[in-house]
Amino acid sequence: MSKFTHIGNNNQPKMVNVGDKKSTKRSATALATMFLGAEIISNFEGDELQTKKGPVFQTAIIAGIQAVKKTSDLIPMCHPLLINGVDITIAITNETHIEIRCSVYIEGKTGVEMEALTGVNIAALTVYDMCKAISQEMVIKEVKLLKKTGGKSDINRI
Repeated sequence: MSKFTHIGNNNQPKMVNVGDKKSTKRSATALATMFLGAEIISNFEGDELQTKKGPVFQTAIIAGIQAVKKTSDLIPMCHPLLINGVDITIAITNETHIEIRCSVYIEGKTGVEMEALTGVNIAALTVYDMCKAISQEMVIKEVKLLKKTGGKSDINRI
């Protein structure tokens, strides 16, 4: 028997049956670190950069929220979830880097790690798309799960 939950007895893909699981409050927080470079960061006024495409961080936050809600459409074995809330923050951390955090909250039978990870990835890709006219030297450097609560095991790397 495989230790992977999405592989059945016949070694074929399967979606895990969560029907008998108890519904609990669950949350997950993911982090993406992104190199924008001094050239892009120098164009910010305060905490936002206005481009011809619109405000960069605000647009990226909206894209990340949309991605959280569409995770099950993108990742085949993810269950569609009724999302209770999504918080995405984007902050300039120094003269060349930003951090994007996505926290997702539900009351359900399965976790929301994939939703949080999808949210930060799409937010980072949106920042890239909106800033690529200034520079294409940007790098999405690290994406990781920081925190997960409400399932069999909690994780806290914050």
